[in-house]
Amino acid sequence: MPATTPPAVTVLTTRGLLLDMDGTLVNSDAVVERWWRRWAVEHGLDPDEALKVVHGRQGHATMAVLLPDRPVEQNLADNRVMLAQETADTDGVVPVPGAPAFLASLAGLPHALVTSADETLATTRMKAAALPPPALRVTAESVTSSKPHPEGFLKGAAALGLAPADCVAFEDSEAGITAALAAGMRVVGIGPRALPHSPTAHVEDLTHVRAEALPDGGIRLHLTA
Repeated sequence: MPATTPPAVTVLTTRGLLLDMDGTLVNSDAVVERWWRRWAVEHGLDPDEALKVVHGRQGHATMAVLLPDRPVEQNLADNRVMLAQETADTDGVVPVPGAPAFLASLAGLPHALVTSADETLATTRMKAAALPPPALRVTAESVTSSKPHPEGFLKGAAALGLAPADCVAFEDSEAGITAALAAGMRVVGIGPRALPHSPTAHVEDLTHVRAEALPDGGIRLHLTA
């Protein structure tokens, strides 16, 4: 019987975790693609090309990338409509594999949600996926600049009382990974979208992550490729 190669394990030690939501804890791709495809077609855009930039950003920031000459006020108005539509639609919203056990393992450990969703959408999607929302949350209302700007992650670290370098971010998108790296954090990339964007480490999903509390209050992450 041929010998099998044991899976590669990466170990990271940190003081706190900053968790993206969509694509990282919650798989909401079905909803995102439904509404963004419709919006792209309504505005004469190729929906497949539009979907390449929607993940990770606030809606109005995505619109600014796709239609750079459009007034900001119009993007903000469209974003309000889009948020209402996505909040009302939870069909296909499910937890990322391993998310329930991973979040349960973080009870009592320093962690926060850092998402481009607003508070209502974040609450709705976490509930639809039957996941407990972290007590500390940085949502769209908390920041003035959307990912890929690092503001959200910097605010998340501050909320935990930690330096950015003492945090590890979990992200699935190019915008999110760029934001976390710009904030000075190590990044665990989750899923196929993350792999091309040079996260510090990468796993297929959260079934490949184990968090261990350390005696000094730190956290040791075991990541299995």
